[in-house]
Amino acid sequence: MIMMILAVTLFFALIGMFILVISLSNIKQKAAILQQDNAKLLVSKIADSPEFSCGNSFGTGMGSCIDLDKVIEFRNFIRNYGNGAFWGIQGLEIRQIYPKNDVECTDSTFPNCGKITLIPFPSTGGTGVSNFVSLCHFYSSDGQPRTRCSLGEIIITYQETS
Repeated sequence: MIMMILAVTLFFALIGMFILVISLSNIKQKAAILQQDNAKLLVSKIADSPEFSCGNSFGTGMGSCIDLDKVIEFRNFIRNYGNGAFWGIQGLEIRQIYPKNDVECTDSTFPNCGKITLIPFPSTGGTGVSNFVSLCHFYSSDGQPRTRCSLGEIIITYQETS
């Protein structure tokens, strides 16, 4: 009788361990998916943050709009944000998609440029996530302030946890 109770207990213990292994086997995959979803949300959040957002600068409130004049000035102060530690990212870049322009933006090349690297992408890799945004800036034409907008994307890289 004791052997039968011991065998049944051992049987149910093995079944319980089997169920536990199956249910815990996908935790890494679920964590990676959750981290990627958080990164996608962070891209949108960064695009709409006060440091980048157009806000009402161009006459109307615009979502997913990056004010390039702000970004050029902010680029000089990015060290205060701990090179991405503030947002938990490893790299941050803004690119102009249309019209295509791969010239890196500096004080001398702005606004005739198409790429602003705020935090250089790490050489060790990482996972990149991007979101499409409007890139707008002011310029002067015939002594009148004008607005120019183009299609762009904001790209962040983050390190996947293992």
